[in-house]
Amino acid sequence: MTEVELTQDTLVIHVKGADKIWAFRSQLAIPLTHVTGAEVGAKHWGEWWQGVKFPGANLPGMMVAGSFYGGPEGSVFWDVHHPQNAVTIHLTHEHYTTLVIEVADAAATVAAIEEAVRTHKTA
Repeated sequence: MTEVELTQDTLVIHVKGADKIWAFRSQLAIPLTHVTGAEVGAKHWGEWWQGVKFPGANLPGMMVAGSFYGGPEGSVFWDVHHPQNAVTIHLTHEHYTTLVIEVADAAATVAAIEEAVRTHKTA
């Protein structure tokens, strides 16, 4: 599970609990200018091929966590156990092309990210 923090200029993803071990990350910070959009859901959840894990863990149907390269979405950071709570965040000019994370409230998180990006563009 993750928590999303939105500052004036940055989207910060805080990886929680044991997922820090599986994902080999505790935090990601992305400038809002590099966020191109967000949506509820996780395409390719449960598929055995997410790309080359480096580093990460993929137990199809149970969890995906960590960095995956060369899969259907390009370079992706995953941290999802329950796909019904997943959010997909699209990026540009970043190491990852996509972040797929599990949050407490997917719809509210997407709305907050979209609003922060929209507000940042007009500022």
